[in-house]
Amino acid sequence: MSYSFQIKSFDEYKSAYQRSVEEPELFWSEVAENFHWRKKWDRVLDWNFVEPKITWFQNAKLNITENCLDRHLKTNGSDPAIIWEPNDPDEHHRILTYNDLHFKVNQFCHVLNNNGVKKGDRICIYMGMVPELAIAVLACARIGAIHSVVFGGFSAQSIADRLQDAKAEFIITADGAFRGNKEIPLKSVIDQSLVQCPFVKKVIVLTRTRTPVSMIKGRDVWWEDELKKVETMGNPDFPAVEMDAEDELFILYTSGSTGKPKGVVHTCAGYMIWTTYTFVNVFQYQKGEVHFCTADIGWITGHSYIVYGPLSAGATSLMFEGIPTWPDAGRFWEIVDKHKANIIYTAPTAIRSLMSFGLDPLIGKNLSSLRLLGTVGEPINEEAWKWYHENIGKGKCPIIDTWWQTETGACLISNLAGVTPERASWATLPLPGVQPILVDERGNEITEKGEDGNYKGNSCLKAPWPGILRTTYGDHERCRVNYFATYKDLYFTGDGALKDDFGNFRITGRVDDVLNISGHRIGTAEVENAINMHNGVVESAVVGYPHDIKGQGIYAYVIYNGKLDDENLTRQDISATVSKVIGAIAKPDKIQFVSGLPKTRSGKIMRRILRKIAEGEISNLGDTTTLLDPTVVDEIKNRAI
Repeated sequence: MSYSFQIKSFDEYKSAYQRSVEEPELFWSEVAENFHWRKKWDRVLDWNFVEPKITWFQNAKLNITENCLDRHLKTNGSDPAIIWEPNDPDEHHRILTYNDLHFKVNQFCHVLNNNGVKKGDRICIYMGMVPELAIAVLACARIGAIHSVVFGGFSAQSIADRLQDAKAEFIITADGAFRGNKEIPLKSVIDQSLVQCPFVKKVIVLTRTRTPVSMIKGRDVWWEDELKKVETMGNPDFPAVEMDAEDELFILYTSGSTGKPKGVVHTCAGYMIWTTYTFVNVFQYQKGEVHFCTADIGWITGHSYIVYGPLSAGATSLMFEGIPTWPDAGRFWEIVDKHKANIIYTAPTAIRSLMSFGLDPLIGKNLSSLRLLGTVGEPINEEAWKWYHENIGKGKCPIIDTWWQTETGACLISNLAGVTPERASWATLPLPGVQPILVDERGNEITEKGEDGNYKGNSCLKAPWPGILRTTYGDHERCRVNYFATYKDLYFTGDGALKDDFGNFRITGRVDDVLNISGHRIGTAEVENAINMHNGVVESAVVGYPHDIKGQGIYAYVIYNGKLDDENLTRQDISATVSKVIGAIAKPDKIQFVSGLPKTRSGKIMRRILRKIAEGEISNLGDTTTLLDPTVVDEIKNRAI
């Protein structure tokens, strides 16, 4: 498959970028012509950032799976679509061709249909990284159901919150999942969550770990049993359900600065165009290459760059069940060599973690198949960039440093591999269609450079791109307030950034109360709520601090009611509470017990001060005179961990 919209030179990039800004409708209609449509659009784009209301490819009809599967069958049917590498290196890998994947997705559509699923229903998927997860996602899209994948590390409470918000009546899960040396009891976690969700009608359970599970008659069914029923029907084809361009494709929950996670909604056409366009251009994908994205499909990176982007482009997507350090820290590199991966796309956290093991895990690893290295999830520091470039790419592979969010659908700012210039720890240039702007707190564009010779401000976007979120599920006002109300006629990313004279961007991190832990966003409010559920906790405040491996660690200041006989034991208890309420990913790295928190007279916690103490910058805490009790600061400072 060739890509007429693939940019091949820096001059082509500049030309494409200019056209995308000056004539966006013409530009994107030309790109869209490369896809399969049941009906073409009446209008390419209609938008405003006030409501907000954004419509791409108005009244067009399609089904995304016809673009990910059906259109490849004639020419590429026997090509590998998904290569699956299991957690245990001694277990055999699996290869699904496009024909195989098409067959299995069709089969599972019948399973969904037989269990009462119809267009518009919400389905929660809670599985490990097995091919059946991708099959379930695509089957939902084919039948017109809206999938909401939940990462396999979240707690029962986190799942219940999501099920209640999405009003999801169907669940697809497995008995368990393998992850490193752990076995995750997925079905029993689902069972715990369903105590609060009596509206769930069906739970479809895949066998993976052979863990004994409870199966409730009338509600719970085995994946394998349901497939046998389809086989007795003669495995008929399942025609893809016609969808409108703006029909909801999936809901994916992400943390914000306040309250519970919000369900980010992406729609069919725009998301398809954007993931495919960015995949083909950022990675400079060539037919036959093996693309290894190490993310979990429970996060947006896995949605866009394991499933939809690569498959729509007719690529080979390598999917890994395990973790980079088990059974040893050479596991990624072993997989690269085994499957001759040409592209690896991973998180700076993983790179920093693997750096800490030194170079021994690389002994005996060839890595000559690699053409491109990518990073995602958080800004990469220069040291990790250089290690990655020298030791994994052998100094010959370009590195793409991609910046984007759950809400953006796919990459917004990144160099294009080997086509546009790269710069260590900088995301560099915006993709065609992306119009970033740096503003101050009042929303005025930054026009003066700082002392370092760069422009510095809050990162916003002036216009929509096809993959922009459309709403937050069930609460459009929250979408407006979170992203569009901060600055007039701008989408606010929540990130700070630098810009140089050449238009390159470097993302400096969150400017709101959202933490970026190992590339995953967690709201401080969410962690505080979980800490406060612990019996002895009166109040807490959570901030981020620099962490050598995770990028950002979680530092919690806790006011405890009563006598602390054993601080370490209480810390463990609090961590266990957070793990139970949210999941292990949100456990605080440091917990400091305090008698009070620095508050203004109006009762607002001065997180700026807490952040500085957590970062070890205790000599420069700024003005504390507005505080209700300034002495609290000295106590916190003197007992900092």
